[in-house]
Amino acid sequence: MFSEQELAFLRTQPLARLATVAVNGQPDADAVGFAFENGRFYITGWYLERTRKYKHIAAGQSKVSLLIDDLRSLEPFEPRSIKLHGKAEILQLEEGFRGPGTYIVITPKVSWSSGIEGPAFQGGKAVIKKITWEE
Repeated sequence: MFSEQELAFLRTQPLARLATVAVNGQPDADAVGFAFENGRFYITGWYLERTRKYKHIAAGQSKVSLLIDDLRSLEPFEPRSIKLHGKAEILQLEEGFRGPGTYIVITPKVSWSSGIEGPAFQGGKAVIKKITWEE
């Protein structure tokens, strides 16, 4: 459901920030590498099973937020971003962007983008595109 411009932006970004929530309600965010394929985000890493993000999701805390952003320019100020809320699950994949292994797979539920298809601000207000993803 992303536009061609949003897909191109995602392909140029090496990192995202993944926010998960512990069973006790404590939020936690980590920088992660990612790939976006077939409408889902894929995250893996060295010793993934030892990480807080993995443990939170494995404990049933499947609601996550993912943020991919950068600054096209400081002068003038031109931020670009895609943020989403989604559902995460842990899967063992035979193939993935880092080869076979354990992946956190995120299915987007709602996403917001800004500064990718046009300016991030117009008339002093933020320009934000919202997508509600199909289930």
